[in-house]
Amino acid sequence: MPNKPKHSRKVQTAEFADFIERATGEVQIRVEEALGDGFVRLRVAEAEARQAKHDIRKVEDIVIELLRNARDAQAKHIYLASSKNDFGLRTLTVIDDGDGVPERMQTAIFEPRVTSKLDTMVMDEWGVHGRGMALYSIAANANSAKVLSSCPQGGTALQVVVDTAKLKERSDQSTLPKLVRDGEGKWSCAASPHNIARQVLEFALAAPAPLKVYLGSPAQIAASLLAWGEREANRQELLFCKDLAQLPLTLRLAATNDAADFAGQAGRLGLDISERTAYRVLQGEIAPLQDILVQQKPKAKPNSVDIFKDARGLKLSAEDQERFGYALERAFAPLADRYYVSLKGQPKISVKGERITVRFDIDKQ
Repeated sequence: MPNKPKHSRKVQTAEFADFIERATGEVQIRVEEALGDGFVRLRVAEAEARQAKHDIRKVEDIVIELLRNARDAQAKHIYLASSKNDFGLRTLTVIDDGDGVPERMQTAIFEPRVTSKLDTMVMDEWGVHGRGMALYSIAANANSAKVLSSCPQGGTALQVVVDTAKLKERSDQSTLPKLVRDGEGKWSCAASPHNIARQVLEFALAAPAPLKVYLGSPAQIAASLLAWGEREANRQELLFCKDLAQLPLTLRLAATNDAADFAGQAGRLGLDISERTAYRVLQGEIAPLQDILVQQKPKAKPNSVDIFKDARGLKLSAEDQERFGYALERAFAPLADRYYVSLKGQPKISVKGERITVRFDIDKQ
């Protein structure tokens, strides 16, 4: 008897799988292909069962999908850099500290039905997430979508470039939303355009603790990553690291040597800044961001209690105190290297009378 064609056997296999599912009443065969490292390609029927609430219709939809993707990768910090050039191209770069994407999967994740969420499909305010179609839909609507860098358990940098003449965005992208509190003390967005900033703020409101989201220009995000790395990394870990690719993404900018190195490393993370801008970041001229929830909450009234205010009225604002603290950490770094010590926490700044006192708590190496 002649052999049956391969495509006939494949059809019979698919029909048999459907029969098993109908007979048992359970979804036992949901995977078309196991891709390794926890990734699978779902069968068409399974992907269709995980229907999203809506398709990608505007740039703001892409923003939400990128944020959800980072959240589902167990990120605790998500940095979104947004910029638009004179030709109408919107560049969105998301850098997170989540699980990372294996190198061999960094192209495949933009193919349809590829997901790492076989058993962890997510339902949230924006619908179902986990059917393996979000990144594919983004790539189909964007000029480019790619993973720029990733590290196992050390995060991912993913960049999307969109032509806003083809995929529209809200015309007002400059108005920043504010948070208001209702009678029960619950925060929500005040009336404002549903632009990128509002989408990010609403996502941050709904995100599980302790996830924090930062939104700004590439230079602001670079400054924020530098500040985070300088606070969190062990100085010796950065000093003796010969290959920055071994470091988590959020620590890499803190391990650079000068403005040229900083600009180059920022570019590899999708933050396109000049060497001059990098120098300004390193000099503290571009301040790091607060997470968007803190940034957009109403500021304290003038008559509120200020712990940095003395009897004569001298005070340091929280923003100035934070900026001063970052400058002190950078100034302390040469001593740390020379005498083999490291800071234990941030410098302690206090104001009393006509005196500002700074205390450095240290650990000996």
